[in-house]
Amino acid sequence: MLATSTYVSFRFKLTLMHAGRKYTFLEFIIWTRRDIYNLLILSIIPTVLYHVAGFTFLALTWVPIALLGTAVAFIVGFKNNASYNRLWEARQIYGGIINNSRAFGVMVRDFLPAGQAEEVRPLFYRHFAWLTALRFQLREPRTWENVDQANNREYQRVYIIPERESTLAQELLPYLSEEEYNYVLTKKNRATQLMALQSKHINALGSVLNDFQLMQLQTAITQFYDLQGRVERIKNFPYPRNFSSVATILLYLFVVLVPFGLLKEFNAMGQGTFLEGYTVWFNVPFATLLNWVFLSLDRVGESSANPFEGGANDVPITNISRTIEIDMRDMLDEKDLPPPIVAIHNILM
Repeated sequence: MLATSTYVSFRFKLTLMHAGRKYTFLEFIIWTRRDIYNLLILSIIPTVLYHVAGFTFLALTWVPIALLGTAVAFIVGFKNNASYNRLWEARQIYGGIINNSRAFGVMVRDFLPAGQAEEVRPLFYRHFAWLTALRFQLREPRTWENVDQANNREYQRVYIIPERESTLAQELLPYLSEEEYNYVLTKKNRATQLMALQSKHINALGSVLNDFQLMQLQTAITQFYDLQGRVERIKNFPYPRNFSSVATILLYLFVVLVPFGLLKEFNAMGQGTFLEGYTVWFNVPFATLLNWVFLSLDRVGESSANPFEGGANDVPITNISRTIEIDMRDMLDEKDLPPPIVAIHNILM
């Protein structure tokens, strides 16, 4: 029972954005355990055939395999670097959404005269609706994403992705008038149409805003469209499939060859000692370890390539959206603020 609860705790820690100091070695082992099982089998089969069945022809020269490993290391490193850049760009974009949202809220509140105070709240709440629609759109699955892989699908049993626990229609209801609510739900890209409604509302306030104020608010709308387009680009354009495919092909070719390339090396290690004839079995743990290093590096890159899918290293867009809502509602001096989303077991959604 204790082992089960510990296992669930570790699995929970590996979900969504990790806000702790680091992943532990045990967490990595649990996350990649399926790979370890497969690598053990892959190492045992040629070792048994070589040592027990006498199929010595299975032993391959290590030098070409080492050269292939060098090429694989470079291409996996390139892939991980590109994946990290996608993740970091996504976080920077959402940082821009935070800053521009606060500036937009201040401008709306301060530009409108006291006699138009009733216009402020709809503009604020429509912005919350835009944030909500955007995060729901970014959580929609794509065929190239990794969230449905066996290890990630298993983790979904022990954590909650808010965008999958409720519907967009339910989440939009508190923010919009009935007319706007019904209108937006008929559209395909709800976030785009919500920002269009913002622009229409701001233009309708032209009689109480001077030209500079109107220009500033419309510039803010343009910036939100730009930020939305940038996250949509990351969401809808994957890490190029040609680079991803060649990296995967070369990686698995290397993984398959490693146990065969180390047979002769480990067998020769014990010659002239009391372990002669048995050191070949070192091939099993060491080939498994070497292959695990390469596969784990590839897994790390894959887990960062799609920063909005709901996986282990996503940008915490739910938390960011809630933070913006709290800040902006606080500008209105509202007392009943929603609670912030906090990290639980180092996980921030």
